[in-house]
Amino acid sequence: MTISTSNAQPAALPGAEALPAAELLAPPPAPPAPPSDAPAAAAELPHTVWSRFIILLLCLAVVMTTMAFGTVHAWALGLFQLSAAAVVVLWVLDAWRTGTLRVSRNLLQLPLLGLIAVGAAQLLLPGGGNTLTQDPHATRYALIQLSALFVYFAAALAFVDSPRRLRVVTRTVIIFGFLLALYGLMQHFVNPATIFFVREPKQAAPFGPYVNRHHFAGYMELTMALPLGLILAGAVERERILLYAFASAVMGIALVMTNSRGGMLSMLAEVFFLALVAARVRREGRVEGAAGGRVRALAARLGLGFVMVLAVFVGVLYFGGEEAVSRLLGTVNSEDPTTGRAHFWQATWRMIQDRPVLGAGLGAFSAVYPRYDTSNGLYRLEQAHNDYLQLLSDAGVVGFLLGVVFVVALVRVAVARMQSHDRVRRGVALGALAGCAGVLVHSFFDFTLHTTANALLFLLLAALATLNGRVEEPEARGRHRRRRRRAGAAERERLAA
Repeated sequence: MTISTSNAQPAALPGAEALPAAELLAPPPAPPAPPSDAPAAAAELPHTVWSRFIILLLCLAVVMTTMAFGTVHAWALGLFQLSAAAVVVLWVLDAWRTGTLRVSRNLLQLPLLGLIAVGAAQLLLPGGGNTLTQDPHATRYALIQLSALFVYFAAALAFVDSPRRLRVVTRTVIIFGFLLALYGLMQHFVNPATIFFVREPKQAAPFGPYVNRHHFAGYMELTMALPLGLILAGAVERERILLYAFASAVMGIALVMTNSRGGMLSMLAEVFFLALVAARVRREGRVEGAAGGRVRALAARLGLGFVMVLAVFVGVLYFGGEEAVSRLLGTVNSEDPTTGRAHFWQATWRMIQDRPVLGAGLGAFSAVYPRYDTSNGLYRLEQAHNDYLQLLSDAGVVGFLLGVVFVVALVRVAVARMQSHDRVRRGVALGALAGCAGVLVHSFFDFTLHTTANALLFLLLAALATLNGRVEEPEARGRHRRRRRRAGAAERERLAA
């Protein structure tokens, strides 16, 4: 069995260059031997039934982890981890069928593997007690969960390997995000205290299938940028632009209706980021390089972003969401704009100072925090309400640097992928990166990435943003497809007249 890596662009089409006259007169050469290099082999691997099941499981995981209350309960986490084990089994069966193990060489996998190694070191190395981690059971569980997320991330990088599969996964995220937003709005207006009109969580403010409304807002941040990215990259047919814009606007309205201030600020940052980066996206095979062209493109996209935000807030006011807007504006005059989070962050910082290198242990925050809490202790705090501070407290400076490497690599590779000739490829990279950026802003105020459904979708978008050239349409095929679409639209207009 061979190992097929996949980080190279597909090989050029044969016959692209003219042959010298001597070669034209020479007898035809013997058939070439099968390519031995791994990237070429990766591009020619067939899509087995097992690989199709992996794509199906990937799409189902996006949907089911969300519908299972975000997958934060023990039973849902166990099912998610079993599904990751099923992906590994299907991966082995695919390798047995093709004789080649598909592995991506995407560098974003290395920081995640490094974080898993940090957790293993916390369990194995001696510390103040028996080990470095202050809660070995929680760290073991966190390692299992991280490994399951890594399996899905690596599978997305290895098996989303064609333009069709890229479109399937992208449309799944957009359609599900739109339907989830509709359900969240319906539940908010009909019976906001329950989930699925049956479960009423105690001491919580649910929205949609989530017990925590802030996490629903984080999910909307991830999904709403994809249709906008496709629109700005010119990947959406003219007659469908309003449909995609409407879907994104509904997701934005659902986000604002959660009353999550962090979510609203992150949405504004996400739209601004989208407009700013879109001005540098390659259009029609060229980068808009002239200074005047860049300024005009930036102004046009910022204007579109402003219209999008305005439409969202008008929709919110129309649906009676004045409370959400007033809560955001009232933050400035509040005595404590962080609503108690500042106290959590101060205690977390003291935790970091005591164990700065490798932290207190992955998942050990809730066990260690009471030692540093100076309040009355009536409430048990499970998370730090700041993903960056919690990463420092759980995994130390080493884990935090791994996170920084992941984010920097994500931005650099995704921006490079936006220079593709394929409009859909550009749009997916743009929208996926903007969705990840929105959640990274929200992570300053909350712990949305500690919810399995949000973490899975974040990693899936990171994979979509950085996939290699296998998912691009050949340039000629893309031109023929656009020509057929224009001809079909003209024919429909002629028949309608």
